[in-house]
Amino acid sequence: MNYGRIVLAGLAAWIASIAVGYVINDVWLMRLYQANAWAFRRVEDVRPLLPIGLGAQLLGCLAFAFAYAKGYEPEGSGLAQGIRFGLVAAVIVDGFATAWNVVSQPIAVRLGVLEIVSRIGEFGIYGAVVGLTYQTDQPTLPQGVSEQYDLRG
Repeated sequence: MNYGRIVLAGLAAWIASIAVGYVINDVWLMRLYQANAWAFRRVEDVRPLLPIGLGAQLLGCLAFAFAYAKGYEPEGSGLAQGIRFGLVAAVIVDGFATAWNVVSQPIAVRLGVLEIVSRIGEFGIYGAVVGLTYQTDQPTLPQGVSEQYDLRG
């Protein structure tokens, strides 16, 4: 494992998560959040809590990159491995947390279902970012191919 690349991949995923989170929550789902505003904190109440959320999100992204690195296979595509890892992580997060938010919070079921779907897309993107950032720059030979070459002809 390369800890420097893990940190770099985690930071890249964190930056991507802020951008993707903005598009999903402040653009795509904004009208549904407004329609369910009574179930959420007001914007002025959220602002002082943002550092806590962003710090926890950074730790989550670093843990995400660390877990990816533990299962990294150098002979595969970093992009494909990252997306696959992100989708598996999304199913875990949706199953343990997001689905229960739908069940326990007084929000519209449509909003909850779209949050579950958005998590799958988000984590697929985060996985792609981590996979591309963490992958090795050295090309690998397919199995069964020798690294020794006879250049004499």
